[in-house]
Amino acid sequence: MRTENHNQSAEVSGATMSTRRNMLASAGLQMAGLAGVSQFCRELAVANEVSAAGASAEKPGKKPRRARSVILIFNCGAPSHVDLWDMKPLAPVEIRGPFQPISTSVPGIEISELLPNLARRMEQLSIVRTVHHRHGGHNSGMHWSIVGKPYRIDSTLINPGRADNPCFGTLVGWLAQRDGYTGSVPPYVITPFPHCDSMKYLTPGQFGGCLGSRFDPFVLNADPNAKNFQVPGLKLDQAVSMQRLSERSQLLQSLDAQGVSLATGQAADLDVQRAAALGLISADVASEAFDLSKEPASVRDRYGRHSWGQSHLLARRLIEAGSRFVTTVNGPSITWDTHKDNFNQLKNRLVPPMEQAYCALLDDLSERGLLDETVVVWMGDFGRTPVINKEAGRDHWPQCYSMVLAGGGIRGGQVIGESDKRGAHPHLHPVTPADIHATVFAALGIDGQHINYHMNDGRPVPVCDGNPIQALL
Repeated sequence: MRTENHNQSAEVSGATMSTRRNMLASAGLQMAGLAGVSQFCRELAVANEVSAAGASAEKPGKKPRRARSVILIFNCGAPSHVDLWDMKPLAPVEIRGPFQPISTSVPGIEISELLPNLARRMEQLSIVRTVHHRHGGHNSGMHWSIVGKPYRIDSTLINPGRADNPCFGTLVGWLAQRDGYTGSVPPYVITPFPHCDSMKYLTPGQFGGCLGSRFDPFVLNADPNAKNFQVPGLKLDQAVSMQRLSERSQLLQSLDAQGVSLATGQAADLDVQRAAALGLISADVASEAFDLSKEPASVRDRYGRHSWGQSHLLARRLIEAGSRFVTTVNGPSITWDTHKDNFNQLKNRLVPPMEQAYCALLDDLSERGLLDETVVVWMGDFGRTPVINKEAGRDHWPQCYSMVLAGGGIRGGQVIGESDKRGAHPHLHPVTPADIHATVFAALGIDGQHINYHMNDGRPVPVCDGNPIQALL
């Protein structure tokens, strides 16, 4: 996570280790064998301290909840909308490409021949074909897609900071904690790796940003398809018995009693972090949720024995265990940045595992009675150029692209918006990423325009300044 401009780990560490009591608490966690869950504990420290933004949020703006949670499927690098969801078979050959549209289970709606299994499930899906923004760099484009706002510069070579506006995943987790979330799994999880163009340049906004490190997501940073995959630090060290854990907890309390008193909120936060860590280790709830070996081999095969499939399966397990927002990110090794050989890459490398995992997720959620309470959103940084380049590829195109939504009360079997004849610009019903976010918030029963968080300078900012797409709700 080290970067040239912003060292995320250093910022988090500097914010949490600046006092004597903090150091004692950290030492106590290490003595108890709990140091590996320090980030996780920040996710669970919700009982006694709510940020100034949360304290000032207007709860009357909340509407009756329908959906409960969100799974975001994010295709880093940006998939080609004109080859998947918004094909132009009547356009010139330099635009339409080699793939043909096929009919779906909904009369009148066609998608790519590369997606036959999703075509059979079209009644569950809604395609929004006129999403647009103005950033063509990967990280700034991802920022606009997940935050709903432009970054201060349009660039790939940028990194997160504590002055960032938070993304809608962070905000869903923050609102859950504001409303008393006390689950034993993190409210917001990213798997397997963070939004990024490379591990050197991470997308701003995906962490806690101006809300603080306590609202950072739990980033897996591991491939759930790896042999003997496990998340370290979620179980009690085998060398430490429950009796020794209890004794060390009592010792930590004794050290606290001798420490210098701090502000009530800060002390309470540390106390809650410690209590959450001890509860986590004792209950094994989180380790169970992350343990894919609990799934039958047939289920794992159904999702696909690849990082993409196992991340989708993990997302289902986490949502089932109580997480409010889980993002599956295919990056940085699996990128949709098809400047070269776009058509072979889509057909042979990218679309098959994506479609397999996506269909398995929809079916699994439905069979378990979870689809009606889980919004599933498919998106990328932006789209790709309608005109095919000289290397049989397509380049970056934020001016018009597609997103797909399902579940959580979203009305399926429809297309929102219409692009022009080339798929280059919105023709009817233009939509911004913020409108997508507003729709997701509305499905969760949240009126994002009437709930504020605060930037570092105290300026109030609405959770979302977009408008819900009413046809989807």
